[in-house]
Amino acid sequence: MKTPLKLWVAGARPRTLPAAVVPVAVGSAVGYVANRQFLIAMSSPHAVEGAKSPALVPSYQSFSFVNAILALVVALALQIGTNYVNDYADGVRGTDEVRVGPVRLVAGKLASVREVKLAALASFGVSGVAGLILAIRVSYWFIPIGLLCGLAGWAYTGGRHPYGYLGLGEALVFVFFGLVATAGSAYVQHLPFSSGFEFPWPFAIWASVPVGLLAAALLQANNLRDVETDKESAKLTVAVRLGRVRAGYQNVRALLPMLAGTARLQLAVGALLTIGLLLVRP
Repeated sequence: MKTPLKLWVAGARPRTLPAAVVPVAVGSAVGYVANRQFLIAMSSPHAVEGAKSPALVPSYQSFSFVNAILALVVALALQIGTNYVNDYADGVRGTDEVRVGPVRLVAGKLASVREVKLAALASFGVSGVAGLILAIRVSYWFIPIGLLCGLAGWAYTGGRHPYGYLGLGEALVFVFFGLVATAGSAYVQHLPFSSGFEFPWPFAIWASVPVGLLAAALLQANNLRDVETDKESAKLTVAVRLGRVRAGYQNVRALLPMLAGTARLQLAVGALLTIGLLLVRP
């Protein structure tokens, strides 16, 4: 029986997608602010001698919507691909058999392992194509970085030794959906000339810290809900290792709103941070 589209959408776990959207939004704002600061500095009487003037660069633009959209496609496709890998890998291991929450395609026998694997590969493929175009437009360093991001997405629950089963999920989510995604989204807004413009990495990294912490919180909310079933399946997440504290008196189903609430918080903070950055005056 063919799996309906709405089940594939549910299997992509839309509530986790703010982890992909927020870093691109915040990073794009950081890149825009950095460009504007440089342009204002270049137009001042004290501009660095020998640096190219923005007026001499025909292709000048202080913000690239194309690069921002490509970065968003990369992040969303990586997140969806990771979710599909998580679905089939946990389904094969039996981790999701008695779990409540979002739709599980493999564990719920709504799609075959092969179909979900292909969906994961297709998602990673879309991310790879968008990332390659972005690398051609910006820097070829994005190719190895993109490959590393894809490997991290697959290895979360895929392979013989998935790091998600070792309690390292939150740490690597902080790195890839915080530091890498936010700073990377800022860097793709780098102006199309380099002389006199050093990219403000400290600014980008500091802006990425709250984004990474919120992404880790989203994963922690998901894992806290699944403490009991993860413990039975030897999936030693941070939540399993630390155990529930105040949430210990709630059952699994009562914890379901926590993931949606954390996602809304992530979107709200991301929106406020993006707006705040855009209001920065050099």
